[in-house]
Amino acid sequence: MTETQQTGSILDINGPIVTIELSGIKSGEQVRIGEIGLIGEVISLAGRQAVVQTYESTDGVRPGEPAVGLGWPLSVELGPGLMGGIFDGVQRPLEKIALQSGDYVRRGLTAPALDRARQWEFEPNPSLQPGQQISGGAVIGTVQETATVLHRILVPPNVSGELEEVAPAGMYDIEAIIAHVRDQRGQSQRLSLYHRWPVRKPRPYLRRDDGISPLITGQRVIDSFFPQLKGGKGAVPGPFGAGKTVVQQQIARWSNADIVIYVGCGERGNELVDVLETFPKLEDPYSGRKLMERTLLVANTSNMPVVAREASVYVGLTMAEYYRDMGYDCVMLADSTSRWAEALREVSGRLGQMPVEEGYPAYLASRLAAVYERAGRVETFDAGSGSVTLIGAVSPPGGDFSEPVTSHTKDIIETFWALSKELADARHYPSIDWVTSFSGHVHMAAEWWHEQIDRHWEERRTQALALLARDAELSRIVNLVGPEALSDAQRWQLEGATLIKEGVLQQSALDDVDTFCSPQKQFALLDLALSIYDKGMALIELGVPVTELQTMPELAKVRRCKSLYNSKQVDSIHALATEIQAAFEAIRLEYAKQTTQHSP
Repeated sequence: MTETQQTGSILDINGPIVTIELSGIKSGEQVRIGEIGLIGEVISLAGRQAVVQTYESTDGVRPGEPAVGLGWPLSVELGPGLMGGIFDGVQRPLEKIALQSGDYVRRGLTAPALDRARQWEFEPNPSLQPGQQISGGAVIGTVQETATVLHRILVPPNVSGELEEVAPAGMYDIEAIIAHVRDQRGQSQRLSLYHRWPVRKPRPYLRRDDGISPLITGQRVIDSFFPQLKGGKGAVPGPFGAGKTVVQQQIARWSNADIVIYVGCGERGNELVDVLETFPKLEDPYSGRKLMERTLLVANTSNMPVVAREASVYVGLTMAEYYRDMGYDCVMLADSTSRWAEALREVSGRLGQMPVEEGYPAYLASRLAAVYERAGRVETFDAGSGSVTLIGAVSPPGGDFSEPVTSHTKDIIETFWALSKELADARHYPSIDWVTSFSGHVHMAAEWWHEQIDRHWEERRTQALALLARDAELSRIVNLVGPEALSDAQRWQLEGATLIKEGVLQQSALDDVDTFCSPQKQFALLDLALSIYDKGMALIELGVPVTELQTMPELAKVRRCKSLYNSKQVDSIHALATEIQAAFEAIRLEYAKQTTQHSP
């Protein structure tokens, strides 16, 4: 596409909101503003006048400067070369921008998202023949994008017709023509290795399916207690310092998704710098290669333009949908949707729209729902099943979960991992509160756990949560009158809950052994803790004092077990369970013997 020749002028400037006069402009079209060439997007029209929201600061721009329509809406380039890339909120490649502009992005600077000079080895789809009818989503051929990602070249969703020819196997740049399709109007459409797609328009699919398998993150409190299905919608709300970013980074690093897209939306620059510097050094635990070979980063820090922040979530979603259409399971992490909502609030205020709850626009709930509904597991047109799992961090001011963004998000999503300031202050990480959190995917995830790991998973999970709930009740009593007011059975319930909290739920992201926990190890630890609780309760019923059980040296080893054995040493955990069972049996035999000696 080329820029249109129609040129208008700037009439008024209000922060990132610019009013222009330009005939023939369309709603949603991108516009180049001013002599320095700021990029913006038309958000409303009134005759020849249009209101444009710019993606960069308008400082220094004056009324009367030119405005040029580009002829297309805010779109992203989709093709080989995305994987491993680091982009800003409007898909400018930051590594290339840094070479031109240094540490700060110079206003008006543009660069193509995909490298025009790089050659890719294209392999045509052998099942396609000239004269065949094809439609959007059909696989024309493949390109090995990285060692772990086979990039399927798709017919753009808005193209269909008779295939005239496909290029032979060979090396091509992304602008080279690799196929011709004659559409219903008789015009020949030329297809290259990439195409553009508007970010605010969801990509089509054949049909939506239900999720069938959990997203394994390697984090016990998530996988074992509040599972998320591939294609699901989740949220990580929590106050400042509770660990939202670390939770999302752990999911990005260890999840068993095919593609990971991390969107830093309005977060602090030092946190995003840590992501940008750390991720390229990480090893993919599933392939043994660089994690960036299946990861894509979108970085839009809090000092970047507010409108680009609002666009960044749509940019990440569109790229996730593109890889979904290839048949991949994608996970997109948005950190955070609260900053995204704040961008909506700022822009709506400048537009003079009526504010409602806490100054947010009236359409906040519908915009949030529209974003989260783009997640899901679908049947693609030509590549089988694919999914987009969307997990958004939410930053409620003061940890107030009743504020608008958190409350609306809670009504939309299926998995809610609520972070607790109290747990974070107690250095219990991940600080996911097992009382407030919930998952709507437990029964579906149970089918996978029962088939792949152990048929008692759901039963053990339910028992653990019930014990944790009982712990919360008893802890209030202890805080009022002390532990001496409790019976031995109640004190053992507290001990069992502590084993679950310290031996299962706590998990350090900085522990080389325990940063990732396989499903096999997760269940082994959970089953070990609950088996000890069950055996101890049976001994207490025989009359064994709880103090004797609490002083058993084996309990301390259970708490350290998660860091003693890695995910490949599950047999060692089973051996420890056998050892502890023998210790409990010895106590039982001793008390049974004493009971026999004292009986008449």
